[in-house]
Amino acid sequence: MKIIMLGAPGAGKGTQAKMISKKYEIPHISTGDIFRANIKEGTELGKKAKEYMDQGLLVPDELTVDLVVDRLQKEDCKNGFILDGFPRTIAQAEALKNANQSLDFAIDVNVPDENIISRMEGRRACVGCGATYHVVYNPTKVEGICDACGKELILRDDDKPETVKKRLDVYHDQTQPLIDYYANVGILKTVDGTQDMEDVFNAIVTILGA
Repeated sequence: MKIIMLGAPGAGKGTQAKMISKKYEIPHISTGDIFRANIKEGTELGKKAKEYMDQGLLVPDELTVDLVVDRLQKEDCKNGFILDGFPRTIAQAEALKNANQSLDFAIDVNVPDENIISRMEGRRACVGCGATYHVVYNPTKVEGICDACGKELILRDDDKPETVKKRLDVYHDQTQPLIDYYANVGILKTVDGTQDMEDVFNAIVTILGA
């Protein structure tokens, strides 16, 4: 089963992808995680990606496509995968198609912009291990301290309200056309992302099948 998760930054598609990955035992492939790992390691790709991410801009196709397609060739993807954060543009979708990676489902987690801005400014990330939390929906046991490693939590630059607004503008301009693209292909399914996390997940499972 090959799935792409669609939805604006902060819509919760990453959380849902992890839950789907666990249930169906297929890898969750997030370009955001790939980029952040490269940023933490200080690679050239990471440095370039950080420049764009900190401004709320999308990382250009040429920095993304080869990395993702290579990842899909790994052994753990033979029974399927969940793509989260890729493709983000029609050009990337075409590149995926040209790499002979046909998809079964495109799941759009639909959440209004105002809900997303409120959600994102409550997110916190650990400076040590990278674990993420939310001050309301997923708080740590000790405020400002990571449950996993005990390091400090911060509001990432790409989660700040002014950056989120810019990211949403970019999303509506460049990424939302993918919804039409996958609708035309016939694999688009939309779920209401404003529901409780478990209700969103149950809606997705109904679409994918038990």
